[in-house]
Amino acid sequence: MTVLVIDTALGACSAGLFDGTRRLAGKALPMAKGHSERLGGMARDVLAGQDRSAIERIGVTVGPGSFTGLRVGLAFALGLGEALDRPVIGLSTLQALACSIQADGPVIAAIDARRGQVYLQRFQDGRPIDEPRALSVAEATGLVASMPTAGVVGSGSALIAGGATGRVDDLVAPLLEALAALTLAADPATAPPRPLYLRAPDATPSTRLPGQARAPSPR
Repeated sequence: MTVLVIDTALGACSAGLFDGTRRLAGKALPMAKGHSERLGGMARDVLAGQDRSAIERIGVTVGPGSFTGLRVGLAFALGLGEALDRPVIGLSTLQALACSIQADGPVIAAIDARRGQVYLQRFQDGRPIDEPRALSVAEATGLVASMPTAGVVGSGSALIAGGATGRVDDLVAPLLEALAALTLAADPATAPPRPLYLRAPDATPSTRLPGQARAPSPR
């Protein structure tokens, strides 16, 4: 099965084309923002010289992660899926991170969510053993301390893995190979391409009406 995978939910912009587990083409660039400007060109380069009609499904990360970034990837994947008439598979960024490292036993995937929090989920052999959660750094550190031999992966690992004796990897984004494996294994009926938000966005919408002047700042 040929699959295209896309990730813009975390600290990279990534796209890859796979025939089963064999990578045909792929690119991944670390970036905190600017995914919308790079993704189209990156996907074009990955698909250059490839038979697009051979793509059987498209996998895209749906969060948790950057609110803006994951929407960029979702919009692109859904548009391409519509154009090619192919199913789009929603991929958990936490599960993709857990599947990106080789570790014996359980793995804890943790993403730095800012504001003193991490997005966290536990896995065994790549399968979730609990639900994704937004936890305080203190709560997450305590959870890692209760599973000291577990592997810890993700941008939140440095915040919470002080007492861990297992493998610790501060990956900023999942590997393309992990995304492809999850896309191949997924059931399209149970992996909808819908964003996964674990808390409200940091930005607060303006209450000003269009054309209304901004109130003067207090002195």
